[in-house]
Amino acid sequence: MTHLLHLIVEPGFFANAPVRSALLAGGIVAVVSGIVGSFAVLRGQSYAGHALGDISVAGGSASFLAGVSPLWGFAGVGVLAAGVMDMIGVQRPRGRDLATGIVRGAGLGLGALFLYFATTHTSTTGATITILFGSLFTISSSLIPVIVLFSLPALGIVLVLYRPLLLSSAAAELAAARGTSVRLVGVLCLIAIALTVSLSALTIGAILSTALLIGPAATGLRLTSRPGLAMAWAALIGLAATWLGVLLAYDSFYWGSARHGWPVSFFVVTLILVFYLLSPRPVRRVPD
Repeated sequence: MTHLLHLIVEPGFFANAPVRSALLAGGIVAVVSGIVGSFAVLRGQSYAGHALGDISVAGGSASFLAGVSPLWGFAGVGVLAAGVMDMIGVQRPRGRDLATGIVRGAGLGLGALFLYFATTHTSTTGATITILFGSLFTISSSLIPVIVLFSLPALGIVLVLYRPLLLSSAAAELAAARGTSVRLVGVLCLIAIALTVSLSALTIGAILSTALLIGPAATGLRLTSRPGLAMAWAALIGLAATWLGVLLAYDSFYWGSARHGWPVSFFVVTLILVFYLLSPRPVRRVPD
């Protein structure tokens, strides 16, 4: 067994401090993304999650200019964008798409501007790659408490509002008739999605953050029709993809003689896609 482990894991993997931080940070983010992402899929807000990931580029790049962790910018701009999207038009599907497109375009424009400043007017290096594609191995242990701090409200919103979210996702009119504030529930869910996307942007990058939010959740919902169990599956799939991605990225440094290694984000996104493609398609019952 030990010999087999040595064939799979290159020497120094478990003793490497950046690897341990990557496993811990990535594991937390994967679990949160799987749980919150399940409601993003159930509520048909996958595009909103993708837009929030793109918009967070502005916050992450602004944080680089300010000399602070990109997570603060990702989360701050993401939550602000979620609020703006709600104010512009959350009540009708067409209005939601319009609001998402407008805010997304503005966020990408600001992000491009801030990245330009980061690469041309400051001594910051690697800002573009870090913001767009993430860098799990550069996450320090001191950032773990901050990740937990942002994870708690995202999970708290989903767990506290579990039943109202389910009801309003399935039948908004019925939820409103039972006294549920559908709009408030929707806004809080969008904020949870924004916080989750900011966390995944920190680990695998703003461009690929939606993969961790939507991919495991979509796979979990293919495996079972029970929302609670689907959330558990999504968290497990996201965790497996992230940890295997960290392992493969570490091992890839020893592939060949170049000694460069491949990015973690590539392996994580690829594994998520593989898990989704290998999952059984849901069986649809044909009414008699």
